[in-house]
Amino acid sequence: MTQNQNLAELSAAGVSVWLDDLSRDLIASGDLADLIATKSVVGVTTNPSIFQAALSKGNSYDAQVNELAARGADVDATIRTVTTDDVRNACDVLAPVFEESNGVDGRVSIEVDPRLAHDTDGTVAQAIELWKIVDRPNLLIKIPATKAGLPAITKVLAEGISVNVTLIFSVERYKEVMDAYLDGLDAAALAGHDLSTIHSVASFFVSRVDTEVDKRLDAIGTPEALELRGKAALANARLAYQAYQEIFEVESRFPDLLAQGARPQRALWASTGVKNPDYPDTLYVSELVAPNTVNTMPGKTMDAFADHGWVNTGSIVGLGQESQAVFDAIAALGVDFADVFEVLESEGVSKFEDAWNDLLTATAEQLAAAKG
Repeated sequence: MTQNQNLAELSAAGVSVWLDDLSRDLIASGDLADLIATKSVVGVTTNPSIFQAALSKGNSYDAQVNELAARGADVDATIRTVTTDDVRNACDVLAPVFEESNGVDGRVSIEVDPRLAHDTDGTVAQAIELWKIVDRPNLLIKIPATKAGLPAITKVLAEGISVNVTLIFSVERYKEVMDAYLDGLDAAALAGHDLSTIHSVASFFVSRVDTEVDKRLDAIGTPEALELRGKAALANARLAYQAYQEIFEVESRFPDLLAQGARPQRALWASTGVKNPDYPDTLYVSELVAPNTVNTMPGKTMDAFADHGWVNTGSIVGLGQESQAVFDAIAALGVDFADVFEVLESEGVSKFEDAWNDLLTATAEQLAAAKG
């Protein structure tokens, strides 16, 4: 099979292509393997919304849910079993990529229960549990970058567990995430773990920033405000990459860990599906190209980029000053970015909780039906 040229060029520019989707059908049909062979896919991310969609469609999970019901499994145990089975199987499909990339890619992510987003100890306990259940070296445990999540990130890394930090919206919080990562590596080294086996990505959400900021710019309504629509998310991501470069390429703390085998915590561009139909449907892929990054795309965005996307290698590096000017102009119009990011984090946690609760309800109904 031949790789799609557009996605191959994106990969060659240093952007790892990950799919933001997973289902049992995707694995069993061979479609995931085909995406690896034809669309440069080298990783998979999941979240509660993805699992809720997968388990609520079709009948791929019916036999296993019926079997679990017969064994007396409760709702939480059922969801844990079916989701970790899918993730484990996806890890196996991606195992060759994991080996060929020396552990950098070939990764599959699974998120801790979103109801634990503000519970540090609960997050740590479940992260360790999921790591043991899936039992694959190419797993990433997703932990939200809430205030309670930050110490959990450090503690989980200290156990030698690889982490995908999710729901990052602001550069300020991203800097705290990178500090938590370095603290975790320090603790892991003291505990005797091989740092070369510990990997992490920091999932910086993109399109939701434009959605929230554009809404506020529309409310202001001046020509100056309307002209700035669609610019906040890219500026925010570019400033995040500048922060990444400062921590991992300039400042003095990381080289000591690097000498012990540690890897940089790569920036991952998440929420890259375009929500405003007025914007190009590949905007958050073509305009976020930089070395040592990941772009996790929903299937629709990946297909669009494969069809007509282009790789703008000048879209991030060196644009920090210009991006800060965009932020300053928007703030000068009265947009409170601190409030924007607080709203986005709160909504992000709530959306995942809602999806998880929907999944709990649907699974409970299916278990009840199976038990007669």
